[in-house]
Amino acid sequence: MKRKIIFYGDFFIDFYSLQEQKIREKIDFVLDLIRSVEIVPIKFLKYLKGTDNLYEIRVSTHKNNLRIFCFFDEGNLIVLINGFSKKSRKTPRKELNMAKKLKEEYFLEKKKRKIK
Repeated sequence: MKRKIIFYGDFFIDFYSLQEQKIREKIDFVLDLIRSVEIVPIKFLKYLKGTDNLYEIRVSTHKNNLRIFCFFDEGNLIVLINGFSKKSRKTPRKELNMAKKLKEEYFLEKKKRKIK
């Protein structure tokens, strides 16, 4: 299994670039796992109920838990949107709302490109 991962906007890239080298390596490891493993364990990729098909990529480090919102497009294409450091059990509403908005924007732009 080989999934393709792309980024929408700069939100993920901005988040990634702020991380320490060891944390970036851990993120890279999880993304490589998601690219190549057919059934990804929930420890690394979790469907978020009630979010219109949003998922969170889960990266745990010795310091904190990182989350990266994403969604699938056209089967094996994964689109990364925003990332954040999770400090409590609940996902921050602000981050979730941003992810929903970015997903909507992505599909609107894709639809516009097809029309042209």
